[in-house]
Amino acid sequence: MKTDHYSRRRFTSQLVGGVITLGFSPALFAQKPLLTEEEIDWYDVKNIGVEGKGWTATKRYFDRLPAKAEGRVPEKVWNLSRHSAGMSMRFVTDSPNIYVRYTLHLERLSMLHMPATGVSGLDLYAEDNAGIDRWVSVVRPDKQLMDTSIAKDLAPGSRRYTLYLPLYNGVDDLEVGVTQGESFKPLAPREEKPILFYGTSIMHGASASRPGMAFPAILGRRLRRPTLNLGFSGNGRMEAEVAALLAELDPCAFVIDCLPNMNETTVSERTIPLVKKLREAHHDTPILLVEDRSFTNTPFFPSRKAHHHKSRTALRKAYAELTDAGVANLYYLDGDHLLGDDGEGATDGSHPNDLGMVRYADAYEPVLRAMLKQF
Repeated sequence: MKTDHYSRRRFTSQLVGGVITLGFSPALFAQKPLLTEEEIDWYDVKNIGVEGKGWTATKRYFDRLPAKAEGRVPEKVWNLSRHSAGMSMRFVTDSPNIYVRYTLHLERLSMLHMPATGVSGLDLYAEDNAGIDRWVSVVRPDKQLMDTSIAKDLAPGSRRYTLYLPLYNGVDDLEVGVTQGESFKPLAPREEKPILFYGTSIMHGASASRPGMAFPAILGRRLRRPTLNLGFSGNGRMEAEVAALLAELDPCAFVIDCLPNMNETTVSERTIPLVKKLREAHHDTPILLVEDRSFTNTPFFPSRKAHHHKSRTALRKAYAELTDAGVANLYYLDGDHLLGDDGEGATDGSHPNDLGMVRYADAYEPVLRAMLKQF
């Protein structure tokens, strides 16, 4: 059944040689026969809603921080908050073909250590017959304005899909399309309280090959919970201004994984104020403090081992002081094995590759399950 109250526009799309073309070129079709022609119903995601958005009063719809944060948080944090990391939307359809068109905020589509599929791509998952979300397809962006199919000739049947938005680029506009005459049921964001992840570039998603492989997204699928990704590349330093914003939200758990961009001094100065700020607003919500991961090449660089030791010692001390002071529902996760023990979990020693993201999720999952069971 069509949902006419959502924005829907119909266009004719010609697929020639596997490439979607809008409009009609007589010369082109004279040279090559038309393979497929169908009408597409387009649905504006802004009218459906996305998960992974903590505030409604944002400057652009797909921003992660509220408009009032501009000029209040560090400028780099504000700029990074324009990225759509962690956002997703869900829908049910029986369409054999699914299309997307979206406008990216930044011209930069990829990074030296991260492909365009992860930086700027859309990533599609579907629920299988066993109720497990499995990967379907990802957009390979090559320009700011993408207009393409994301999945064609799908197996018959109606199923729930999840579309993950770009990790290191912003989105200005986004529409999802299905073949005319096929059902499309948009799913509003779930009402359960999300898990809030606050951290650095690793939390942000570097260097996942696609958005669904960022470890907060993996954990969201495993735990069947909505998530908020407030990772900020090169930042996530427990600033008081950011702490005040975090305290405005009402998640089911707070995850604080900031040590990769901090040192023993800043950890000592900021951890306790951050936790106390969260506790003032949320007396019982579980809070998880996470150590920094060990660089995968740490055995060859003594200075890195010393850095890990100092920052972790400072975090453990803050954790002990907080628990001794009676702060309840406070949890702790060691960082030494977050990337595994074989040195294969990172692209550059620091940022997880897809294997590293799975290992992060494996390390997080047991403690998060324990936290959520108690809450």
